[in-house]
Amino acid sequence: MTTNSPQQPEVLRYTAFSSTPDGGNPAGVVLDAAGLGDNDMLAIAADLGYSESAFLTAPPEGLVGQAGRAYTIRYFSPRAEVPFCGHATVATAVALAERIGSGELVFATRAGTVPVKVTEEGGTIRATLTSVEPYIEEIGDADLAEALAALDWPAADLDPAFPPRVAFAGARHLVLAAATRARLADLRYDFTRLEALMHRLDLTTVQLVWRESPPCSTSVTRSPSAASSRTRQPAPRPPRSVRTRASWAWSIRTPSSRCTRARIWAALVNSP
Repeated sequence: MTTNSPQQPEVLRYTAFSSTPDGGNPAGVVLDAAGLGDNDMLAIAADLGYSESAFLTAPPEGLVGQAGRAYTIRYFSPRAEVPFCGHATVATAVALAERIGSGELVFATRAGTVPVKVTEEGGTIRATLTSVEPYIEEIGDADLAEALAALDWPAADLDPAFPPRVAFAGARHLVLAAATRARLADLRYDFTRLEALMHRLDLTTVQLVWRESPPCSTSVTRSPSAASSRTRQPAPRPPRSVRTRASWAWSIRTPSSRCTRARIWAALVNSP
């Protein structure tokens, strides 16, 4: 679906990580945001209401990429700009491929340069991105205690096999592993308290994870986000007008580079 008016550019609505409108992760995409200021992009993102929307402008000087296939990309939640968003990058790459063809793309993000390879097979477009260099760091005892208090989670409900960590692969996320699915499902948290902690630690989300099976196999996640004022979880059915002809992959620069997004945080937490 697209929307546009004489005052604003075309706004696209895509669902990444799905081939049907019954799931996936929706994102807004603006392929020409050259005439938009920060407040304009924020207003569009707020109107769309998705966790993030992506906005393309001309590439910065020095960005290496084919002419017409390199861009600056910015991401806005309904409340603020965020440094990086994987699913909105995938959606943007698919939208571009439908217009300029498959091939290599390069995006300059606030977090660094993100290359994306787009292929098409049997009418399905597949976008594979490689993250910026990731890192993990420990979280201080006092900050961990504050996070657990905001979530109303006792420390005993954490999975001892996955120590709490702050993980970065374009944006900073606090990763907390629940010992049981029941703990993950029972999510009633103090938004204001958690938001204050996330702003202080420069966190985009808190990644709450439960291991359904061994590492790099299957995990279930939920992601409270101060930037979007919502809890990220399996997406509700989007409008039928949302475009969904997208497949995806997400490569990350670690030994577990073939893990998909649901497995990335487990891979980071278990990195040396």
